[in-house]
Amino acid sequence: MSRITSRFGAFTPAREVAAGHDLTGRTAIVTGGATGIGVETARALAEAGAEVTLAVRNLEAGMKAAAEINESAGAPRASTARLDLSSLASVAEFAEHWGDAPLHVLVNNAGVMACPQSYTADGLEMQIGTNHFGHFLLSMLLARALMNAAEEGRTARVVALSSIGHRRSPIIWEDTHYRARPYDKWEAYGQSKTANALFAVGFNARFAELGVTANAVMPGGIMTPLQRHLPREEMIAMGWMNEAGEVRQGFKTPEQGASTSVWAALAPELEGVGGLYLEDCAQAEPWDQASPARGVMPHALDPEEAERLWTLSEETTGAIA
Repeated sequence: MSRITSRFGAFTPAREVAAGHDLTGRTAIVTGGATGIGVETARALAEAGAEVTLAVRNLEAGMKAAAEINESAGAPRASTARLDLSSLASVAEFAEHWGDAPLHVLVNNAGVMACPQSYTADGLEMQIGTNHFGHFLLSMLLARALMNAAEEGRTARVVALSSIGHRRSPIIWEDTHYRARPYDKWEAYGQSKTANALFAVGFNARFAELGVTANAVMPGGIMTPLQRHLPREEMIAMGWMNEAGEVRQGFKTPEQGASTSVWAALAPELEGVGGLYLEDCAQAEPWDQASPARGVMPHALDPEEAERLWTLSEETTGAIA
């Protein structure tokens, strides 16, 4: 199969990607939808007519974001519900509230990056616990709702936010949660982003024939609240900004960063297609040392690794396909 591309590019605004789509009567959930690329993903979908639920930890921030989206959409299409992905009980409560009502698009957008060593309410390392295991359980508990939204010739879609950070680490099976090895915040982040990509491979393998496809997305470099754990000095040292705090050329705005998520959710060229890693509104090319900030590494799309992660995820969350 030839590489899938689109007429959009790295800096296309999400609204432009959604333009021309009539999402009237369709539903979407965007985790982490109160800020950053999450709110811009939700905005683009709502302005195209979708009923969008912002699944957020901070209800006050979520309600404020929903009000702003409704104002720009000119209709009450965005609503808010509480979801704490670092608590499997909270995930179960959210999914129970949704029930089996048809869900056309699930965007697993929320995440934590490079935080100090800490653990979720269920004793999982915070980054993979939140970024992967929380979203795994959410997706599994909403699988029936997603299948109920599938139509002839039109699948429901799951969008899993990954990152070029996946290059920093595959899944370390011997000590996934850093109980014995020294904690490295960037390695842990990389492992969690590899898990997000492998989740899309595993989910798609199980649900594509049931009318639900899943793809992973690399949104690009964007300054959002995701950087809350990074000191300014570290971001300067990494070359993300200069001494004056100006973000380096090549970073995207939040709306530009949301474009690949929206493309993954709506693109006709992705109808019935899943298990891919997407970036800049196209299927990513293989990672190459010459362009280290782009592309996808083999370990993030390995079907055997995806199966191993799936088994671990079922054991960890209790959710069985």
